[in-house]
Formats: sequence, C-alpha cells, structure tokens
Amino acid sequence: MSADDKMKNKALELAVEHIHKAFGDGSIMRLGDSTEVRKVPAISTGSLSLDAALGIGGIPRGRVSEIFGPEASGKTTLSLHVIAEAQKAGGLAAFIDAEHAMDPNYAEALGVDIENLWVAQPDNGEQALEICETLVRSGAIDIVVIDSVAALVPKAEIEGDMGDRQVGAQARLMSQALRKLTGAINKSKTAVLFVNQTRMKIGVMFGNPETTSGGVALKFYSTIRINIRKGATIKLKDDPVGSKTYVQVVKNKLAPPFKKTEFDIIYGKGISLMGEIIDMGVDLKIVGKKGTWYNYGDIKLGQGRENARDFLDENRDIADEIMIKIKKEIGLLPPDEEAPDDKSKKEE
Repeated sequence: MSADDKMKNKALELAVEHIHKAFGDGSIMRLGDSTEVRKVPAISTGSLSLDAALGIGGIPRGRVSEIFGPEASGKTTLSLHVIAEAQKAGGLAAFIDAEHAMDPNYAEALGVDIENLWVAQPDNGEQALEICETLVRSGAIDIVVIDSVAALVPKAEIEGDMGDRQVGAQARLMSQALRKLTGAINKSKTAVLFVNQTRMKIGVMFGNPETTSGGVALKFYSTIRINIRKGATIKLKDDPVGSKTYVQVVKNKLAPPFKKTEFDIIYGKGISLMGEIIDMGVDLKIVGKKGTWYNYGDIKLGQGRENARDFLDENRDIADEIMIKIKKEIGLLPPDEEAPDDKSKKEE
C-alpha cells in the first residue's frame, strides 16, 4: 500500500469516527462489513404465489410499499391478509382507516386478530400521516396500513367550501409526509403499506390513461408497487362464490420486477391459500394430477380442484407439508429447513 493510500485510509477512518460521534453508531458503514444490510426481512402477503413473485417472501420491513387497483379488486383484502400474517408471526399491526369503511367482521374472517389490532379513523390527511409517523417512530409497530391515499383529504379542503379547488394540495401533502417518514421507517424496520385507487387522466390519446391518486411522490418512494385486478367470477353451480385476481409487481427494488401471478379470492374468506397450494404443487410436480383427480404421493386429495381444496382445508398438516416443499422449491425456504414427517407415503 502506497503512502498516499495510507493517508487516505487514515483520513477516512477519522471522518467515519467523527460521523459516528455526531450521528450515532451505524450511521455509516461499509456494505461488505455487514451482511445484515443485504437481508431485508419481509412480512408474508398471505398468498404463496405473490410472496414468490415479490422475490423476498412478502412486503419488506423498513420500506414503503403500495397496492393499487380499481374498485373492488381486492386491495383492502390483500392488506388485511398482510396484517394477519404479521400478527401470526407475533407482531403488532395498525390500520389507518382514512375511508372510514373497515369491516371488523370481515377482517376477523380473514384471520386478523381484531382484539389486538390498532385502528385509527382520522379526520383529515394531515392527522392520518401524523398518526402514522408517531407509530413508526415508536418502533413498536411491525406494520402500518393506510387505506387509502385517495381518502387522505388535506385539512384546507375539508375546511373550505364545497366546490373550492385546492390544486395539488394532496400531492404536496404526500410529498412532504414521505420525505419525513422514509428515514424513520427504515430505522424502525416498520413496514408501511399504502392502499391506493386508480384514476383516469383526461385527454390522453395514446398510452395508458390510468394513474393513481396523490401525485407521483409515492411512486418514487415505494420500494414495491403491486397492481391488483379483478378477473372472472368463480361460481359454484350458478352462485358466485369468489373471483380470480390478477397481480403484477410493477416496481421492485429488491428483486426482478414485472412478475405476474394470480390467485382466487373467496367471498367472506379471502385469498384461497389451498387453491394456490394445489396449483403451484401441480406446476412443481409435488402434487400429482391424473385426469380430474389430484393426489399427493399415495394420498388422494379429491376429484376436481374444489374437492382437493376442501380436503387440504380439512387436513392442514398435509397442506403445511406440501407448502413447505413448495417454498423450498421456489427459494422462500432454505433446502435444509426442517419439514414435518412426510405423509405422501402411507405407512405400511
């Protein structure tokens, strides 16, 4: 090492020491010195295929994420599933209900522990974002969901007369809030999930006329953006029981973006995890399919997808075993992860 290099290293060491004294330990570090910086912990979305599409196993902690789509596409349902998964892992969750439309009974049906869910129904956008900031800075909350950005109405608009124009007020509010929030979110490792609605741009002749409300700041600050769409209706005989849901990860800073997936949302029950286990199991050749019959090794799951789904719903130990094998296959679990006793081969 030359004399110049030694002087540079000494100067850098002094600078780093000064930064640590001024701003605290860990305020600056060499990326190669810490493997923890590279690992971004995640909260499962409750959908096996979406966790795989996101590449990290769910919604990242310490980052801002956004779910957007048209009305009745499953945005709130997906966000409630994320809350349920966070609670199952022993975490605390908060739901900022800016739309004043949350249904506790539906949330409970999706697996949310409503007794331990913190809910706020703010009067205006500023209040909603201040509540979010206070919760994030506490460091005690694992996930905060804000539903929705479109309902974050600036105080000036609420106090003004009906018909008054507040040009760009909501966009300015979101931009300022995200500038303040991002640093605190990263330090506290809280996952902040914004639910957003789509709008149509007026006068667009070419390209996609769709956009999201609240300006462009959220697009820039979001680590992950998920576009969710409602598909065909699922019917049992002639009665609608659910709908196909199509999802695209349109932005992802932590894994390759533009992955697409689909899953079923059953009315009153939420995302059909058992349906995903069957579909992904067949694709990965973990679950066998002969004609209309499904089997897992020597175990017959049922004739037809609905019967196989019901069988797994009643036999959660078999479903968990298949799910662990799927997670290993798609890289969400290490290969040496312990699995329950293999039931695919019947005991003789």
